[in-house]
Amino acid sequence: MNPFGGYARALVVFAAGFLVGGLVMRPASAQGNAAAGERVNHVGIAVKDFQQSLDFYTKVMGFRVAYAFPSPDGRPTTTFLQVNRDTFIEMAPATDKLPAGITHFGIWTDDASATVARIRQNGGMPSDVRSGGPSGSQLSNITDPNNIRIEINQQPAGSFMRKAMDSWK
Repeated sequence: MNPFGGYARALVVFAAGFLVGGLVMRPASAQGNAAAGERVNHVGIAVKDFQQSLDFYTKVMGFRVAYAFPSPDGRPTTTFLQVNRDTFIEMAPATDKLPAGITHFGIWTDDASATVARIRQNGGMPSDVRSGGPSGSQLSNITDPNNIRIEINQQPAGSFMRKAMDSWK
């Protein structure tokens, strides 16, 4: 298989998600839906060859590295690539426990606690909001009926993602 075939497939899925999200979120906001302030802001992927993937996304696709979390021994771990001001790819090396592919998608919210409360009121079972550690994010997770993880994230002032968004030109 062409090594870029997997990238193309992932990019098509990524684009389809944004298209569907745009179609769903626009009518919701027009109707005053409680979820109107939420939007897809990132897709998490696990990659087989980290450096090859990093080169592809930065050199071929032209995305910039917004921030990264290296391991104590200097090996790559989670790296956020900025597609545009509000959209990111969260890239991590694949492992035995994390196979290559799409790992999750992230929904931005202005208030993670309120979003989690609304989802629970609607019958969902998201995790409690927790600190995203050094990223400065506020995070919660819920799994859809297809076992797809959705990360609910709030980016307060000073969080790495908020800083990247604010520095976008």
